[in-house]
Amino acid sequence: MEEIKSIRISELKDFKNHPFHVQQDMEMCALMKSIEDEGVIVPLLVRPNPDGEGYEVIAGHRRKAAALWAGLTEVPAVIRELDDNQAIVAMVDSNLQRENLKPSEKAFAYKMKLEAMNRQGRKADITSAQVGPKPERSNELLAKQVGESVAQIKRYIRLTYLIPKILQMVDEEKIAFTIAVELSYLTEEEQYELHAVMDMEQCTPSLSQANRMKRISQSGGLDMDAMYVILEEEKPNQREQIKIRADKLSQYFPSDYTPKQKVELIEKLVKEWHDHQQQLDVAEKSRKRGNAR
Repeated sequence: MEEIKSIRISELKDFKNHPFHVQQDMEMCALMKSIEDEGVIVPLLVRPNPDGEGYEVIAGHRRKAAALWAGLTEVPAVIRELDDNQAIVAMVDSNLQRENLKPSEKAFAYKMKLEAMNRQGRKADITSAQVGPKPERSNELLAKQVGESVAQIKRYIRLTYLIPKILQMVDEEKIAFTIAVELSYLTEEEQYELHAVMDMEQCTPSLSQANRMKRISQSGGLDMDAMYVILEEEKPNQREQIKIRADKLSQYFPSDYTPKQKVELIEKLVKEWHDHQQQLDVAEKSRKRGNAR
């Protein structure tokens, strides 16, 4: 049975290239409050730090952050000897159970785990004889473990080829998953150019437009002019849009507001203005009827 030890938080290092983000959301706030009241109930999983002193956190990054916020200096942890591949698999498995994971988190987690599983498989092939039925491929095994199809796993991993700015738009639901997969086939330079065009035009491509860009890119003819032409085409069932440059309004929003929050606030204020105008119209009609008597 593994022993649970109390470890100073200052001795804990985050897992290298950890794909999961510690978000300040409602779930995190609830965890902070729970740890403040009752301490860390579920121990962290750590391994001796392979790069030096202290320990590397395998599972429990959110608990560590919440404990720091609560003012704790030590947390309970299980210390386990794990090689890099075992550590990656354990780290990904412990985090994939969380709800509301962002597409980028799943993308890098699936990629990291699949690469670790492939390395483990190659090692097993070398050290053991092939007896009995052919073992499952790593991507098939991963698909069963996470409840996704092999094709969907591949689509998620395609997102790791996106530049950070476009990947962030996927996380913020400004670009749909299927569209993002198509855009991932563009070169890095083409993606930076596309992001600049999207920012200037305040629009994003449809699935068919993204597919066209992919095909033109593969033939070597995609440049900013071609992007402008494609994005200026009217999309099916496209509604009339009012475009406002983001920098025109940025000074009026809190610095931490996301684009989605900004849109929601604009809609709320326009609705309040509309309701106020209706009240004024009713009052004006009532006044006119009174004067006519």
